[in-house]
Amino acid sequence: MLVFNYYLEYNYTMQMIHTSLGKSKKRKMNAKQRELQASWEAMLKKYATKKVAPKKEQSLSAVYSLGTPACRETPKIPSLPFTAGPCTKAPDKVYTGTMIKGIGTMHKSNAVPIFSDEQAVDIARMRRG
Repeated sequence: MLVFNYYLEYNYTMQMIHTSLGKSKKRKMNAKQRELQASWEAMLKKYATKKVAPKKEQSLSAVYSLGTPACRETPKIPSLPFTAGPCTKAPDKVYTGTMIKGIGTMHKSNAVPIFSDEQAVDIARMRRG
């Protein structure tokens, strides 16, 4: 909660009211607050973290070396020689129309292929099988 001073300053140029904030007086803690503060400090001591020593600054020449190249250290491994014949394109797969009997409509206009008369009857009765 902000504590406002009772004195208001009026700015004539902007026609706005400004308030100046005063410093609030520090209040003394009661017995309950002192007890809570003591238990808080005891818990902080109990679970205190270890302090980490700051890292020493290193020069760039100690970290990076221009003597070793930044490349692969393993030797180049040759590939196997090509032993197979020339690769030809596989013939296109074209459906001849001998397997499918028709197209059925299942739930929510889902088109399904029908391969047998039994499947057609099942779909017509809305049985799946």
